[in-house]
Amino acid sequence: MVDEFTALTGIRVRWDIIEEGYLRQKLLLEHEAKTGVYDVLLIDAFNMAEYAPSGVAIDLKPFLENQELTPQWFDYQDLLPAYREGIGTYQGIIYGIPVAGETRYVGFRKDLFEKYGQKPPETMEEMLNLAKFFKGKEKDLFGIAMRGQKGIHFGSGWMTVMYQLGGQFLDQKTWEPLVNDPKTVASLEYYVDLLRQGPPDIGVYTHEEAVSAFTSGKTAMWFDSTALTPWIIDPTKSQIADKVGFVPPPQGPAGAYGALAGWNVGLSSDSPEKKKEAGWAFIVWMTSKWKAKDYVKLGGTPVRQSVYQDEELVQANWTFPIQLASLERAYNLVKDGISWIPPHPKYMKVLEVVGSYGSDVLAGLISAKEALDKAQVDVEKIMME
Repeated sequence: MVDEFTALTGIRVRWDIIEEGYLRQKLLLEHEAKTGVYDVLLIDAFNMAEYAPSGVAIDLKPFLENQELTPQWFDYQDLLPAYREGIGTYQGIIYGIPVAGETRYVGFRKDLFEKYGQKPPETMEEMLNLAKFFKGKEKDLFGIAMRGQKGIHFGSGWMTVMYQLGGQFLDQKTWEPLVNDPKTVASLEYYVDLLRQGPPDIGVYTHEEAVSAFTSGKTAMWFDSTALTPWIIDPTKSQIADKVGFVPPPQGPAGAYGALAGWNVGLSSDSPEKKKEAGWAFIVWMTSKWKAKDYVKLGGTPVRQSVYQDEELVQANWTFPIQLASLERAYNLVKDGISWIPPHPKYMKVLEVVGSYGSDVLAGLISAKEALDKAQVDVEKIMME
């Protein structure tokens, strides 16, 4: 889409392609040095709480409200509210325009569920019972595939079920650690029980190994990112492409909630004013409602209501209505004043700690209660630093 933008505006675009972990560090370092080398920033929702207070990105509201800079065909309101409010803002200020988002939902083997007379899960209790039911039901078959690798991946997988069970790592109003709260402990016990219904090597799974286990037919269920759907329904990559179904994240005793993560584009505070306008023109073009269908056809991840309801695109990806229902559950969390990714600059350190202790519980080295009592101490230190 860039060549078309340059032909229309005369604005040339240079990309720096940077490894994800290094990208975060580089943007912070460039800002500290005031190099002004970047005009448009790609902002992971996980890093929003770090970029916004440090002044890396600027408030986009003045640009959105300027009709000369933002034509009607951009249509900010068409962006799904879960993404607009859940990943594009920090403390009510708009720092990013969502360009790729994900929630998480449950994939299941329709052939196996029909064969054994089972229904897809509607509650967390049903999901665990189904995972237990299918483990060993057939040779080399396991119940579920999810993330179990020590550290951030384990923590991220655990978050997929935590909020529905009433757990949280941090109180999002006071930032008090809630790591060893009884509901958080119970959510870890649930997640470990769920993982134990998976393949024996699940303790090293990231999202990639989890989706590979599911698409190779090793598991009856999978619970992870909607952004991975194209792998699952592509017959050239998946052995179960014609046998799979999806349902929104199951409801738990605390509510019907869902994960919410993704990426935004924003403007650098260090960019000269004239370049800010050029950068905004680029953002408007790339992320507008008018170009959204082209964006998705070219491989972009949908973030707009109009895309999810476009007949041609729904025909190409029949999971869109289920993804939309899952995103409504993700928005329930936003409406309740909770960010799926707690907006605190130290959250990634917290996630690494709790995910490491959680992995030890999965390995049978320590109980969930003992692990999270220790993790509580560690997290309190992190939050006081």
